[in-house]
Amino acid sequence: MVPQALVQDFLAVAFYLVVGVVFAVIPIILSHLIVPRSMGRRRDETYESGMETIGSAWIQFTAAYYIYALIFLAFDVDVLYLFPVALAYGQYAFRDFIEVVLFLGILSLAIVYAWRKGVFEWKVKEQSR
Repeated sequence: MVPQALVQDFLAVAFYLVVGVVFAVIPIILSHLIVPRSMGRRRDETYESGMETIGSAWIQFTAAYYIYALIFLAFDVDVLYLFPVALAYGQYAFRDFIEVVLFLGILSLAIVYAWRKGVFEWKVKEQSR
């Protein structure tokens, strides 16, 4: 027989899963019911903060923007690991501190490497008029 505490734990997880799905689906359904339906020429135009668009919306960005975004995302996710680490460590404070310093040191080396490669330098192109 399955222990009662285990069943309660699974029911709590199932409850939070159902609540999460409901909170994700309800806004989608409400927006589908509320949104005004319009057809016409303006529907296919690019929307940019309510302002009229000037020129084509298809602009080719340099790879530097994407590399910069990927580096930001990688470091952002890595820094998120510091919060659970800070909460989980406790008994061996000095060893835990050294581990966090090593982790941050490796992150710093990655930033220095990207900096030396010129990822953070923006090269401005001359616009033709």
